[in-house]
Amino acid sequence: MRVHLVNPSDNSFGTAVITPRWLFVLAAATPAIAGDPVLIDESLEQIEPESIAAGDIVGISVHTGNALRGYEVGRMARARGAWVIYGGIHATLFPEEPFAQGEAHSVVKGDGDLAWGIAVVDCMQGKLDKVYDGGRIGGSEFLAARWDLIPRDKYMWASVQTLRGCPKHCSFCSVWRTDGQQPRQRRFQSVVDEIVALRRLGFRFIALADDNFYPVTLTDLRLAREQNNQAKLDELTRIRAERFQLMAELAKLPKDMVFFTQITMEAGEDTEYLDAMRKANIKGALVGVEAVTPEGLKAVFKDWNCSGESLAKQLQTFKKHGVHVLGSFIFGLPTDKPATFDATVEMALKAGITFAQFVMMTPFPGTVDFGRWEKEQAKSPTLVDGVPITRYWLIPTAVRPKMFTPHPSMSSDEIRERTQRVWDRFYTFPAIWERSACTPTLKARVAFVFLSKLYRQMYAGTGISTDSARRKKAKRTARWMARQCRKLFQAKAMPELQSPAWELPFATAPVPAFANADARSEAEPFTVIR
Repeated sequence: MRVHLVNPSDNSFGTAVITPRWLFVLAAATPAIAGDPVLIDESLEQIEPESIAAGDIVGISVHTGNALRGYEVGRMARARGAWVIYGGIHATLFPEEPFAQGEAHSVVKGDGDLAWGIAVVDCMQGKLDKVYDGGRIGGSEFLAARWDLIPRDKYMWASVQTLRGCPKHCSFCSVWRTDGQQPRQRRFQSVVDEIVALRRLGFRFIALADDNFYPVTLTDLRLAREQNNQAKLDELTRIRAERFQLMAELAKLPKDMVFFTQITMEAGEDTEYLDAMRKANIKGALVGVEAVTPEGLKAVFKDWNCSGESLAKQLQTFKKHGVHVLGSFIFGLPTDKPATFDATVEMALKAGITFAQFVMMTPFPGTVDFGRWEKEQAKSPTLVDGVPITRYWLIPTAVRPKMFTPHPSMSSDEIRERTQRVWDRFYTFPAIWERSACTPTLKARVAFVFLSKLYRQMYAGTGISTDSARRKKAKRTARWMARQCRKLFQAKAMPELQSPAWELPFATAPVPAFANADARSEAEPFTVIR
């Protein structure tokens, strides 16, 4: 009997930019009596069916984008006599679907740090339950990833999580509903210990895979004061202080380390926080801009963001304080017009953001947008290949629509074509080369160009807005570029690097009796990829 953990994907590039963290976290959660799990990341290479034997346990994490492939893997594994257990954000939202579509034996909902190990032990003892609800565990219970199992020549960036949850309520995002609006912070000591372990292995580029690295805004603090809510103010102050403490410790790590994370636009008002990020070598962040007009921001419940000239200035503030922005923009909002596309790319270029992604409006399960759309569809259901459009992830990709919600003034093909043109314009070689001037050396500049082109190929070239012929060509190109790009991100291992000697002992996660005797202190749920 062997345990297999599978990250399903239709797109395999041989090399990946960022590690799928949940694979290595659930490896840490796998009981020692089950042995070391076999990790299969299909973004590298697809699973070989003959590697699955009767009696094996196969854990499959699914999000909406890879659910169809995940169910295909599950059916294959069960046909070979394996036990099939699903987890991930999609299985948490639709716990019955893996049974109907993926021939599941069991489903793990919520955080898998503790629940996964229980499910494995129960399976080995022949008493597997149908559903295990991991809920939302506290930050002190997060497990650290088993990075000793990583293939070091396959990933450019490793990933470490410092908190889960986001206090915002964006209409297109499910995080605040699945992971909660209360930030659950991991102890900074265990975060640093895990990062040190990765640097020993030769990883110097680390993604801080948080839902929102900036969980407390200046506005939050001001409102708590104005409301004379001392308990709330104390809580927010504590969370903020722990953020600064973590960044202070990151600043002590080897200076060649580079961190990247995800934050909200409001951080642009908090220059003290941005300066702390810069000192901690957090050199970049994905920032959800979403729309460049007040109407668009209101449509996604994000009207706290700036628009127009104020938006450009706020984005430039990040850069002035040493934090490069990967701006995220959404097209297909009901307020969008043909002129919105040009205005968006012009704003992105004017604001000097370093990277950008342009996605088509998609109603993801668990979001406000999805709930609203599902109610509208109930009045007059639309079927595609016999599948309700509100279950679009089950529609074969060859016939799956490019957009699922009708736009009041543009066709889905028009939105798709205009979105592609925006990608093409932002990622022209002259524009990339000009942006690469932010790097300190010629080698870094070359790496920047390669990464920009690779990012564009992987996400725009194979995304939902792409036609099938362009997608196939993009996969081949991205596969070649990924191999070349990875070489530029390799670093010399530092096996002698030691973690700081902490002045005070700190509590680690309770280790269940079935867990590894040397279980690493913290991990992440089955729900990391969204």
